[in-house]
This record gives sequence, structure tokens and C-alpha cells, in this order.
Amino acid sequence: MEISYERLVSKAEDAVDRYSGEAVALSDYLAEHPEVSEREFQSSKRHAELLRRHGFEVEYPFLDIPTAFCAKKSNGEGAKVALLVEYDALPEIGHACGHCLHGAMSTLAGIGLAPLLDEGDIKGTLFIIGTPAEETNGAKVTMAEKGVFDDLDLAIMIHSSGNKSYVRYRSLAMDAMEFSFKGKPAHAASCPWEGRNALNGVQLFFHALDMLRQHIRSEARMHGIIHRGGDAPNIVPEAAACRFYFRAPTRAYLDRLVERIRKISLGAAMATETEVEMKNFEFSFDNMLSNEAAESKMEEIMKGLGIEISEEEGYEGSSDMGNVSHRCPALQPKLAISDEPLVTHSREFAGAVTTSRAHEALILGSRALVRMTLAIYCDGDLRRAVREDFERAKHGEELF
Repeated sequence: MEISYERLVSKAEDAVDRYSGEAVALSDYLAEHPEVSEREFQSSKRHAELLRRHGFEVEYPFLDIPTAFCAKKSNGEGAKVALLVEYDALPEIGHACGHCLHGAMSTLAGIGLAPLLDEGDIKGTLFIIGTPAEETNGAKVTMAEKGVFDDLDLAIMIHSSGNKSYVRYRSLAMDAMEFSFKGKPAHAASCPWEGRNALNGVQLFFHALDMLRQHIRSEARMHGIIHRGGDAPNIVPEAAACRFYFRAPTRAYLDRLVERIRKISLGAAMATETEVEMKNFEFSFDNMLSNEAAESKMEEIMKGLGIEISEEEGYEGSSDMGNVSHRCPALQPKLAISDEPLVTHSREFAGAVTTSRAHEALILGSRALVRMTLAIYCDGDLRRAVREDFERAKHGEELF
């Protein structure tokens, strides 16, 4: 690694300290004015305006997504890194996932790195990308499909956590599927034989899926609800629907599993003399690919900042960050914002994001992002190792 790395870190972290108050104020404002997925108009605007004030070229809206943005600074040919920004809140309980906090963390890291690009200390391009709606139809899915991440050396963000910090975040691939059964209505008492019960199709489908559980990998998940069950007890249900989340450790395995499930739905329809239609009701998420070189470097950086690294939690649901990791090397470490155990998506977590402990985590996380980004810019061997691990992980997916 070039000798100038430590000097670059010091210069960038000085800027992080100098402008940390702006980032803390932004995070607290979002916490006090939460906006749910795809409605983050003020949240995205305030991030974009702050980045413009610090000299970034900002495209807002971005990719025809009203609350997305892409801020950019460039200084010739070199590495390309994206810091990703989340800012959507949850209904009723606000920023109970900490997006206000770790979104501002990425923006502050970008502001810290800006002088190095402006003054020619480093070569390359830095993107700060606002990615709305992580809690629902994650915008990272659309961005990945449109090639936003394809030629990056690294895409990274840190996610808020309770009282544990770790780097090797893992998520499951997920398909959100709706199965709509169509039957024939009839009076349920006087002539039920004239009807064909769509709800029976749904029920049989549920039972068949329960039988399938014995024959799938233990890491896979299938969980659903009856979304529509009929209109009145005295009418044979003409229409019924259920919604499921199907999850698996790899996209390749999930695709094979969903094909089996499609056949099961057709079987349930055939047995009940109904018809069935299968469709996505939310975007599909890919699993998070591992990257040993990048993860090891990030662990080294976080430990160097005095962060205690815990064992990772295993598979943690699903995230649109997985889609990013299939397009370029990607990281999403978790960083503790509390000294007490906290569960995300809880009112207690929402209350913790404005504490002084959380503000300290915001600044500390920004320092970690700065150091990892500079490592990618400065260390060609690291860049090559990260790229090789990315290609290796993608190939390994096909073998699962």
C-alpha cells in the first residue's frame, strides 16, 4: 500500500470531524420526521442538498425514481467506489431500523473524502447513491438491473445494529409471490355442487407446501398468509389468494425451488377444478455474496478503530443489498449504536437513534467507510483480490 495512505486517512477524517455536526443534524431531523418507503421526499432532498453544498455533482431524481439520487466526484482514471445511503422509515415506528443514522454515515464519509478528490490527492471516482425503499420494493434492485453497480470496485454501506458489530453480513435470496385462485361461485347451502371453491385451492396449496418442507434444504424458508379468502360464508368463494415469501441461501437454489412450487400450485388448482395465476407482488431480492478479501480488510479497519467485532448472526432475512453484491464486490457491515441489546424494528431501537451513543457510532462508522474506501483507491493488490473473490463467489452460486 502506498505510504500516503495514513496521510490521506488523517486528512479525510479531519473533514469528517469538521462536518460531523451537519450529518448528526441530518440524522436527527430524519428521525423526527420519518418518511416511509417511496415517500422519502424531504429525506432524500436534504441528503442531496448537503452533498451539493460540499461540491458533489448530484443527479436528483435518479433513474426516474423520485426519491433516489446519485452524487459524484471524479478525479481522472482510477478506482470506482459507491457509498450507499438509505433513509426510508417504517410505518408507525419510524426509524426503527436506523436508516436515518447509517444513511447520514455514508453521506458524512463522502463529505470527508471530497477534499482528497478536489485537491488531487487520489485518482478515481466516488459515488454517493441514495437508495430508497429498502423496507419494501428496494430501489437497489432497480439500480442493479439497470447496471448502476456493474463496473464498481466496491459498493459499501454500514447498517445500524443493536449492541453488536460485525462485518460478514449474510442474507437470503427472496421471492415475494402471490397465488390467485379462480373458481366458480354458487350458493353454499342450496347448490354447492354448482360451485368450484377457490379457497379450497389455496388451502390445498398450503398443505402441499407443508409436505414439501421435508424435501428442501434446511436453510430455506417458506412463510405466507391467506390474502383473500372469499366474500361471505354462504357463497362458494370465486376468488382466493395467498401471499408467500420464499427464501434460500442462493438465487440459483431459490429459482429451482420456486419452479417446484409453481408446479404444486398447478396441482392444487387441478385437484380443486380451479385456475391459478402466480406473480410477484414485490421485487425479488438476491442473497448477499461473501467477499473474503474485502471482509477481512474491513474487519482489520474496524478493529483498528477500537470496534469490538462479534460473531456474525447467520442469515438475516433478505435485503436489496444482495442484488448489489451480484453486480460488484459489496459489503454491509453492522455497527452497534447502543451498549444495550436492541432489536431492530422495535420502538426501543427507534428511540435509540438520536442518543449521544448513536451519534458517536455515526462518526465512527464514517471513519470506517473512509478508511475502506481509501484502501480500495490506494491498494491495487487489494482491488484485484476483492475482484477475484467476487468472481469466485458468483461462480460458486451456480454449484449450490
